[in-house]
Amino acid sequence: MELFTAMKERRSCRNFLPEEVEEATIEKILEAATWAPSPLNSQPWEFVVVTNKEAKEKIFSEGERCRKWALEKSGWKWLGSYSLDFLRSAPVIISVIGDPKKTGVDMFMEEGSMGYQAACAAAIQNMHLAAHAMGLSSLWFTLFDKKAMREILGIVPEKTPLALICLGKPGGPLTPVPRKEVKEKTIYIR
Repeated sequence: MELFTAMKERRSCRNFLPEEVEEATIEKILEAATWAPSPLNSQPWEFVVVTNKEAKEKIFSEGERCRKWALEKSGWKWLGSYSLDFLRSAPVIISVIGDPKKTGVDMFMEEGSMGYQAACAAAIQNMHLAAHAMGLSSLWFTLFDKKAMREILGIVPEKTPLALICLGKPGGPLTPVPRKEVKEKTIYIR
């Protein structure tokens, strides 16, 4: 699949078929993630692959707890009917873990280090594109408490769970999402 085609056709999926994803396919997607750029080639990512039903149920429960909290705090009514069933139905959930100690020289900036998070985001994008190229769909999910997710997945306190990537075959057609023109989002300083 041509890269620009993959970028334009890839969609977030919230409805997965119950078909198992082969471990070799998962490994290929993870390998694509590791080719992402990172500050000083620090490669600050680690991955926890979840296929266990009980573990996915714990992840779902944490997502539900956070969804209800977000609804209460934000007042966004759409969150009331937003279903997180994809956390149960996705055959695979990959947790992307970042290591804040593996970053670039931005660690000396007043705002603190963001390099490891940016690198992990690049790895996640590679995962999405690789999954799409292999006929799978994915979803980038971040509505969870980091401390709770550390406990669920057995992640040490020094590392940060940044995202959950749901992965599997789509349960139906995925519709295109409109994008704004690049001119609306770009400023040139000449």
